[in-house]
Formats: sequence, C-alpha cells, structure tokens
Amino acid sequence: MSPRFRIGLATLCVALMLPGCSPREPEKALSYTTQAPEGQMPVYRFAVHPLYNPHKLVDTYQPLMDYLNANLLNARLEVEASRDYPSYEAKITQSDPAFLLPNPVQTLLAVKKGYRVIAMAGAPEDFKGIFLVRKDSNIRKPQDLIGKVVSYPSPTALAAAIMPQYYLFNQGLNVQKDLVNTYVGSQESSILNAYLGTSAAAATWPPPWRMFQKDHPAEAAQMMQIWETPPLMNNSVMVHESVPLPVQQQVKALLLRLKDTPEGPALLSGMETAAFYPADDQSYDVVQRYLQTFEQTVRPVQLQMN
Repeated sequence: MSPRFRIGLATLCVALMLPGCSPREPEKALSYTTQAPEGQMPVYRFAVHPLYNPHKLVDTYQPLMDYLNANLLNARLEVEASRDYPSYEAKITQSDPAFLLPNPVQTLLAVKKGYRVIAMAGAPEDFKGIFLVRKDSNIRKPQDLIGKVVSYPSPTALAAAIMPQYYLFNQGLNVQKDLVNTYVGSQESSILNAYLGTSAAAATWPPPWRMFQKDHPAEAAQMMQIWETPPLMNNSVMVHESVPLPVQQQVKALLLRLKDTPEGPALLSGMETAAFYPADDQSYDVVQRYLQTFEQTVRPVQLQMN
C-alpha cells in the first residue's frame, strides 16, 4: 500500500464517516437528575465541541477532568464528546450538559439557553482560520480554488469555516458559487480530506493542525499551510445557570490558575491550549458583530439562534 494511505481504515471511518463503514447510530439519550443519590457527589458533564473524533477528544480532555476532580469539593466532572457539530449544538439547544467548551458561534447560542461564560480557552491570537493543501498540489493563490472542493468541519465552525470563507470573500471569491464547499463533521476529517485528495484544500485552525502533526508526522509532512486569517476571540468555557454557584466558582478558579500549577504546562500542552483566561458573555460581543457582517456579505450561518 502506498505511504500516502498509511492511516488505518478504522481511523478513516471515524474521521471521514465514509460510506460503507459501520452505519451511523443516533447518539444515545442520557438521563439526569437534579440531585445526586444520598451519599454520592453530583456528577456534571463537561461537553467539548468536536475538535477531534470522540475517542481522541476524550483522551485529550480527560487529564483536565482529572485535575478538576482532584481539586473540586462536593462535585465531579465527566468529559463528553459528540459525533459532530449538529449533535453538539443540539445538546446546547436542549441545555443538556452542565459545562461547555464551545466555539465562539456556539457560545452565542448557549447564552440564549441559560449558559454563561466563565473563561476563555486559549489565547485570542491562536484563534484563526488556516488553509492546508498537499505540497504536490497546484494551489498557490485563492483563485486556484475556483471550481474545486474545500473541506470544513461544519458551516458553524467559526475559525475553521466562517473565518476562512470570509478570507476568501475578501480575496475576491464568491464562496457560494466559486467553490464546492463540503462540511465533513470534524477538524481531523477536514485535514484528512485534503491529505487524501478528496478536497483541494482543508480549512481548520492551529490546535487541530498541531495535533495532527504530532499524531501523523509522515502524513503531515506531505501537507503545508498556505494562508491564514486574522485572529478573533478563542473558544469559551461556559456553565449552565442550574449548576450551584459554589461549583461554578470552583471550576472557574481552577481553570484560571491551571497555568501556574506544577501539572499545568504539560496538561495545557496536551490540549494545545496556552491557558484559560478571564472572560464573560460581553467578551463575545465582537463575535456577534463579526457574524452579522459575514451573514450580510457571504452566506447565512445555519445555526438556530432562537
């Protein structure tokens, strides 16, 4: 088998959701209670948006849960992954998880569903869209993409779809007519589509690209970053208003001081996150304004904001 196809079929089935792989099953509904059984600590779910496939995401964020659980009083957290962006956004709409780590567009939705921002996950300058192509491709300028496929995780991925499409708009492309836009479910899948040649270019953002370079160095060596967008606000950390205030305050304090703990640098490096920073709902007003401009000039954003 050619070195170009060294990634195993099982990985590709998860990342690309290819036809012929095991059929997609609906995510199982979970049941919750407002109070823990007597003598047991309440367990709160911490749902992270689909940066990676579910198995990779749990592996990446479980150390953060371990750190929080080792220091929380009278509460425990469990990391929760989602199959794709629509599944994750449905959970927000239903106010299911107690804690969220959503992208900035999903943050705007969650504010309307009873969540509030308690921190920002990562430095703002790291939140930017990037384009990846194979080194052996003939893509060198945005106009080279006319008539070709570009892969993105989701139409609601801010750094990995909205910001790249706004970049192309500002380069003179009609995003809706000049490109074949394909939304493939996750950051990793977007990158793999470009690696395999299914798309001419992949839109993603720096943390998943750095993770891909670590996990698949041979494949990453055949690709290159070709353009990047200006930065914006990074992902948020949010908590639902139903969570007791002492738990909210503990989690916020633990996140903000993580970078200064002995285990913090290694833990943050594993998540490709510089630190957790102070932020609140108003910090994301700039995202609302950006989104309004994008929708007026490029395309609607297919996210139920009501």
